Amino acid sequence: MGGLLLAVILGVVLLLVMILKLKLPAFISLLISSIAVGLLAGLNGEEVINTIKTGMGSSLGFVATVVGLGALFGGILELSGGAKSIANYLLRAFGEKRSGFSLGLTGFLVAIPVFFDVAFIILIPVLYALQKNTGKSLLHYAIPLLSGLAVTHAFIPPTPGPIAVADILQANLGWVMLAGIIAGIPTMIVSGVIFGRYIGSRIQIEVPEGLMEEEVDIKLPNFYKILCIIGLPIFLIVMNTMTSEGFIPIQHEGLLDVISLLGHPFVALILANLVAWYVLGRGSGFTSAQLQEVSTKSMKPAGIIILLTGAGSVFKQVLVDTKAGAMMAESLSEIGLPVILFAFLAAALVRLIQGSATVAMITAAGLVFPFVDGVQYSGMQLASFVIAIASGASIFSHVNDSGFWLVKEYLGMTEKQTFQSWTMMTGILATVGFLFSVIIYLVF
Repeated sequence: MGGLLLAVILGVVLLLVMILKLKLPAFISLLISSIAVGLLAGLNGEEVINTIKTGMGSSLGFVATVVGLGALFGGILELSGGAKSIANYLLRAFGEKRSGFSLGLTGFLVAIPVFFDVAFIILIPVLYALQKNTGKSLLHYAIPLLSGLAVTHAFIPPTPGPIAVADILQANLGWVMLAGIIAGIPTMIVSGVIFGRYIGSRIQIEVPEGLMEEEVDIKLPNFYKILCIIGLPIFLIVMNTMTSEGFIPIQHEGLLDVISLLGHPFVALILANLVAWYVLGRGSGFTSAQLQEVSTKSMKPAGIIILLTGAGSVFKQVLVDTKAGAMMAESLSEIGLPVILFAFLAAALVRLIQGSATVAMITAAGLVFPFVDGVQYSGMQLASFVIAIASGASIFSHVNDSGFWLVKEYLGMTEKQTFQSWTMMTGILATVGFLFSVIIYLVF
């Protein structure tokens, strides 16, 4: 037992050394550490290779399709100006006094189809304009938006992180979406709206010189149209979950088959893409060539995440095949540490050491899988583990995270100010998100 545990510890240490010291890509580092754990745990060369094939193959069939479709969906929303449409509408609806909540909600909605960094860059002119008009600190507007973006990016499919963790833990995406919304909205309010108001009153940040550009006056798509398109795949997936679990009693077998087909993430996202393509794309006057270009561009970051997820599944498979995972689960049970707390701490530790939330989520999911494999958890309890991992992987973004520098530069802050605002916000987000994951686990 001690040898297996040592193999896992050495594998994780090797992973961190390769990423931090040798600066190797996380994809290669995950594969090498998986091979090392397998060999140290007693697998022979052929068994290690078969484990890699099994782990990679079992994951990519689902993850590659969902992440790819989600990236295409986000690319069309970005091109059409849908993100700015949401921001403008909510700011008008809630007014300047409630601008923090409206920006947090904007981030929460926009990050469902659009990657975090892209969404932030798209919406930064809105923050600049608000700061210029009111004279309030830029943080008063930026922190709520960043919180909304970060919460959805970590908690709610079809964003890549929760897709990857849900796949590794074999959690139902419908339940993960519901858990993400239940935990995400109050987390956004506390870490974004409330903390944003607090820190904005203490640190005065104005629009950085030379960064504010004149916006091109284009016709933005209708807010309700955008909301319906974003909500379409979520509605279909959640409806399928509710009917398959018996929460919505439908006896007609043919109707159940239709709901099951339409509510599968593949079909739900294909339909969302088709609607977005014709309503936001062609309907807004974009040519097929322009839409093809944005589709190709949007797939580049998706490819990296897909490969990372596959490598993370390999790491999980090594723990399963070597029985190291089962041994870890038994040890955890003996010392009485709750699985949900282990999930949070494992993700938080990797995040703090190496910076990438995605790598932290995938690594932690591989470590947690043996604890949930074969155990009769409810759908929402499995989803709560996904939220716990997502919370831990979001904690205290600092200098080893690219997001730290993105926020610092676009908001024109010093490193100290970025620690006081952005880093503290992610710490609050992680803590509140974890508390709600525990509540979900206990209630459901």
